[in-house]
Amino acid sequence: MEDLTGNTTFADLALRPELVEALSSLGYEEPTPIQRESIPPLIAGQDLLGQAATGTGKTAAFALPMLQHLETDNRSKNPTGLILVPTRELAMQVSEAVHKYGRALGARVLPIYGGQPIGRQLQALSRGVDVVVATPGRAVDHIKRGTIPLKNIAMVVLDEADEMLDMGFAEDLDAILGALPTERQTILFSATMPKRIESLARRHLSNPTTIRIEAPVVAKGDAPKVRQLAFMVPRSHKPAALGRILDVEAPAAAIVFCRTRVEVDQLTETLNGRGYRAEALHGGMNQEGRDRVMARVRSGNADLLIATDVAARGLDIDLLTHVVNYDVPSAPESYVHRIGRVGRAGREGVAITLAEPREHRLLENIQRVTGDKIAIEKVPTISDLRNRRMELTLETLRETLLDDDLDRYRTIVESLTDEFDLFEVALAAVKLTHEATTGAEDEVEIPEVEVRRAKDRKNDRGDRSDRGDRGDRDKKSKKNKDRSIGVDSTRLYFPIGRSAQVRPGDLVGAITGETGLAGKQIGSIEIADKFSLVEVPEKSADDIIRAMKKTTIKGRKVVPRRERFQRFER
Repeated sequence: MEDLTGNTTFADLALRPELVEALSSLGYEEPTPIQRESIPPLIAGQDLLGQAATGTGKTAAFALPMLQHLETDNRSKNPTGLILVPTRELAMQVSEAVHKYGRALGARVLPIYGGQPIGRQLQALSRGVDVVVATPGRAVDHIKRGTIPLKNIAMVVLDEADEMLDMGFAEDLDAILGALPTERQTILFSATMPKRIESLARRHLSNPTTIRIEAPVVAKGDAPKVRQLAFMVPRSHKPAALGRILDVEAPAAAIVFCRTRVEVDQLTETLNGRGYRAEALHGGMNQEGRDRVMARVRSGNADLLIATDVAARGLDIDLLTHVVNYDVPSAPESYVHRIGRVGRAGREGVAITLAEPREHRLLENIQRVTGDKIAIEKVPTISDLRNRRMELTLETLRETLLDDDLDRYRTIVESLTDEFDLFEVALAAVKLTHEATTGAEDEVEIPEVEVRRAKDRKNDRGDRSDRGDRGDRDKKSKKNKDRSIGVDSTRLYFPIGRSAQVRPGDLVGAITGETGLAGKQIGSIEIADKFSLVEVPEKSADDIIRAMKKTTIKGRKVVPRRERFQRFER
């Protein structure tokens, strides 16, 4: 398979003919940078630490070398490859990809994840499997049962390793890797490379090849593949602003990220009322409901997927054009993961962030860390929206006029022109089309928010010294720490603490995500090594305890209780 352009082909990477033919039949023309750099050292048996954004072809980068070493004669029933992924959805996607690549080799691939009857997984394992694709939690369950034979594992892959650490799987990963044969090949792929990933690599990889695929540098005057925009919006106007922005952008398919499941449900209802076909996806839904939602999104029967971060992890939606952050992500890594879902395979994409005035510093931090420019734009006015809707009406009519099937309406037009002027008939038709395709008109302008940059905020501080400011903050911090529980509050004991790398945001996010409680209703938080104490309204305590039984924190099941010894003012 010679490439007349001089570019590297899959055949140049010394892959076995069955794999090259499979890739050709799937429409793969040439390897992506991460595939081109990773496949040769992996075929040679080296450990590898790779960094590349989501959607750059990492799955083929590790799956093809794994299949390259697959024995076709005298094959054992025990797996030789193990791939660890953060979510059920990603396990299914990776498993499907490995199956397609290795179909000609008769590769036996099994996805293992929670929410599926374990009996079915046990039956498949007993029949014989070559590659296991598993979520860490379910992999640990099988290892404890002794139902995944590990003695033949020659290659293990950690895909989206930073996501697995963020979800609290650090201990599970250490346990799994510690149970594998010492003579093995270990591959770790991650979209970001924080110190936790480097530490994990030092513990479990042996003299690895390191590959970093940097984001492409945009030449001066060229537009980036992902156009990054932000709109400063007061919180009370966010739903209206989002609807207006979506009306102007007219995405083919979009994901809107929210912080809590309550916000997901409310926003889904609002956007459906605005005429969009929106579907909600969050941790409060059972697996059957999640599957129905994703089927509607992938079939094109829904325009928008409104989701929480956790629920959307691992999802891959073809032809996704827009990603929307309904709130600014607190961590730049989360922002990178989200916007990496668009602009894939050379297609253009749009990343939109709605920021409240107080969140502007978070935006500045994201730009500083990522090195990307996020353009701050004004929310479309009513006039902008009306002009855009007129353009859509014009496009709709133009497409209709190009349709050959108009003769059946000729009788109606002829009968109307006996009574009315032809131009007036056309105007009436345009009006009906416009009203049918654009919905109700917005009547309230969204107030414009002044963007105050870091330099301006610094100047506003006047002559106050840094030391004086810091002293004021220290006093406020101490006052908050020493705050006692009020009459209408109580404290909940959570059996998880610093040893599990829990942060206050993890506790607040879990509580607000599972209940209708707002973050400002949660009081002081104290985190010890093995436990945490969280101040909550007395009337909500029992509801929080019940709700937390249905979720996890840092990947662990954590059931809180009331603190046995409450502190009171004396």
